[in-house]
Amino acid sequence: MRLFRYIPKGDCCDVKQQTDYKIELEKRNQHIYLKHLEGRANGQLANIYHLSEASIRRIISKEKVRYQKMKEIIEQILPLWGIENRQLLQIYPSAWEIDHSYVIKVYEDKTQLERNIKISEILLDCAIPVAKTVLTKTGEKFAAYKNIYFLMSQKLQGSNISDMKDENVAWKMGCAIARLHTAFMKCEREIEFWDNSLLKEMKGWIRENLTDNEWKILSEEEYSKTVEWLESVYDFLPKQLIHRDVHFGNFLFLEGNFSGYIDFDLTQRNIRIFDICYFLTGLLAEETEDAFTKIEWIECAKSVIAGYESIIHLSEKEKEAIPCVMECIEILFVAFFIGMNDMKHTNDAYHVFRFVQNCESDIKNAI
Repeated sequence: MRLFRYIPKGDCCDVKQQTDYKIELEKRNQHIYLKHLEGRANGQLANIYHLSEASIRRIISKEKVRYQKMKEIIEQILPLWGIENRQLLQIYPSAWEIDHSYVIKVYEDKTQLERNIKISEILLDCAIPVAKTVLTKTGEKFAAYKNIYFLMSQKLQGSNISDMKDENVAWKMGCAIARLHTAFMKCEREIEFWDNSLLKEMKGWIRENLTDNEWKILSEEEYSKTVEWLESVYDFLPKQLIHRDVHFGNFLFLEGNFSGYIDFDLTQRNIRIFDICYFLTGLLAEETEDAFTKIEWIECAKSVIAGYESIIHLSEKEKEAIPCVMECIEILFVAFFIGMNDMKHTNDAYHVFRFVQNCESDIKNAI
């Protein structure tokens, strides 16, 4: 998951602009609903999106209707686990909470579901706090309904909303990423994973999308400079299994302490520091009324990396490459959103790229 700060558009004049604006509004409404599921209050959402609280309530109500059918299916299959007449609360577009005790997640890809179950089992053996699968009454690890698959697990305690401007929380987040990386080494020995290369992505579909866009957002010179930098250090950067989607929606905290990991859908082998870089650049893209200043973000990065290094030592090559990998991640998002014809988020990703580019020396000095 990757969310970007919403910036209201100006008035539209012609038909095409009106159509584009309608699409942007639909995407905005989806983001508002997701933030609502993550626990944002209507007042906070109103401030972030420059809307009235009444408008926020209407948007959330409309989005809830879209997911009602899936909720009805889940209610029908709950007896497979011996559960009936329970309170269902949607906490994510593909996940529902049951009586504050269980979470049921919806999958369309059976292979991905089975792999995620295996990952959780291995991590539990390593004493890593992940959700434990709840078996059906017949002892199955998941249930199927019309080519849709449902996994029930025990609910982990904790929240996905924390104060990242608290240096202690940032340090704990770095520790949490490192502990997961340590446990992932065992997963690599027991499960086959997609072996991805950030460098190949940069030279492949990312370059193609930017070329198709005629380098209108990000210049070819900016792209080439960053890719050449990555290529010069790539062979020196350790690769291993990573989470690939590190953000506060997937790393939980309870009373200021880390409490558990969720969502291994994007897990893959890649550059080890990718997870750290993804998390830190994601903070710059978060939709929040309390955005980071440059100094605050640099201090946060320093604390996250210090926490990580309290468990796993980063080489000097890795530390030097952190700004480069951050810039590559933002170029990746520029290319991704170009491919989606989503120019608002394309521009947002480019702005984060330029921010990191301007902070290169500050990042290196801090770590």
